[in-house]
Amino acid sequence: MNIIELLGGGDIVMIAIAVFLIICVFLGVRIVPQSEKYVVERFGRLRSVLGPGLNFIVPFLDRVPHKISILERQLPNAMQDGITADNVLVKVETSVFYRIIEPEKTVYRIRDVDAAIATTVAGIVRSEIGVLELDEVQSNRAQLISKVREQVAAMVDDWGIEVTRAEVLDVNLDEATRAAMMQQLNAERARRATVTEAEGRKRAVELDAEAKLFQAQKEAEARRITADAEAYATEVVAVAIAKNGLAAAQYQVALKQVDAIAQVAKGEGKQTIILPAAALEAFTDAFHLLGKK
Repeated sequence: MNIIELLGGGDIVMIAIAVFLIICVFLGVRIVPQSEKYVVERFGRLRSVLGPGLNFIVPFLDRVPHKISILERQLPNAMQDGITADNVLVKVETSVFYRIIEPEKTVYRIRDVDAAIATTVAGIVRSEIGVLELDEVQSNRAQLISKVREQVAAMVDDWGIEVTRAEVLDVNLDEATRAAMMQQLNAERARRATVTEAEGRKRAVELDAEAKLFQAQKEAEARRITADAEAYATEVVAVAIAKNGLAAAQYQVALKQVDAIAQVAKGEGKQTIILPAAALEAFTDAFHLLGKK
């Protein structure tokens, strides 16, 4: 006897129902990972989007044809050619990061997401570079990145995509332009060196002139002080003469003459000192006048 003969008709029905229920549970229960979303269709039309966790669908009627990762993605680095406003050919390397936030739009509105975003970025980069000169492209890279990010985000919004980052990694020039820029840079460096050297010479001349002026001022000041001292000495003598009369002046002259004679007498060997009679008379008169005082 086979198994079917051993089992009754009721048992077979029960087993069939159990198998059917197991299949229904298997088809109707969907556990969605945290990093994904499921797109559910019913008879070929969008039914719903399942988020992370435990979800239920109608078996045999609903199906899950698309399992979309919502993790952030990075497009391969791409090179775009562009011509600046001053007619310089540049090659711009870009990198774009994005993630899918509305899978139902991504699935039904765009076929190749990566290719579509790459094409959009290339067009926007060429358009933005075309309104900038080369120096502006080099110096205002942050502004260029901001504009590219804003425009890319606006363009891909209908596809249910969020652009998280758009970077301009490098701006390359052709060899001829690079050589011309190097020549310009070297010429600018030479000009700055010449200006610096000229400014140094000018400063040296200014410092030398300031030093000479300072020396002249100090010498003039010294002469003024000497003149003031001599004037003061003369004034003192004049006051003494006015106060003590001619005798004080003659006495001072006599002292000077005595001092001079003493200096002559200090010489080595024998000296013969001849005094004029006028000097002796001056000494005598001076001492007589002082005695009268």
